[in-house]
Amino acid sequence: MKNAYVDANVILRFLTGSPPEMAARARALFEAVEQNRIILFVEEIVIAETVWVLKSFYGYSSDEILRTVQALLSHDGLEAHDKPGLLAALNLFAEKNIDFADALVAVHMKQQGLQEIFSFDEHFDRLSGITRLSPDVASQET
Repeated sequence: MKNAYVDANVILRFLTGSPPEMAARARALFEAVEQNRIILFVEEIVIAETVWVLKSFYGYSSDEILRTVQALLSHDGLEAHDKPGLLAALNLFAEKNIDFADALVAVHMKQQGLQEIFSFDEHFDRLSGITRLSPDVASQET
């Protein structure tokens, strides 16, 4: 069995079917994954890029992205360092209407037992168990 990494551009062709010629090639790759001939490895940054392109370029809603990328990650032949973390970030992204990258940061924070983040992004205020701090707070504490 062959092991290899997969990039966002292949995932996007597979998910969107566009452009058709590249999509057919991507489909063939994922058929090989389904047939247990190939195991694909995917990095968090590749999933983040995929989410961003689906939203910004293809106009997918957060719920459509959640369903689509969850289905992708459910493939047994698709490996990720932390699939449960990616799935949790996808849920936060869709449920709390925040950027996927920030949702992933929030998941990592919880995994590490951290509750505070320095950020100007007010959407962190929507997440329970996380306290957003203004960067100027750090200079006042020294």
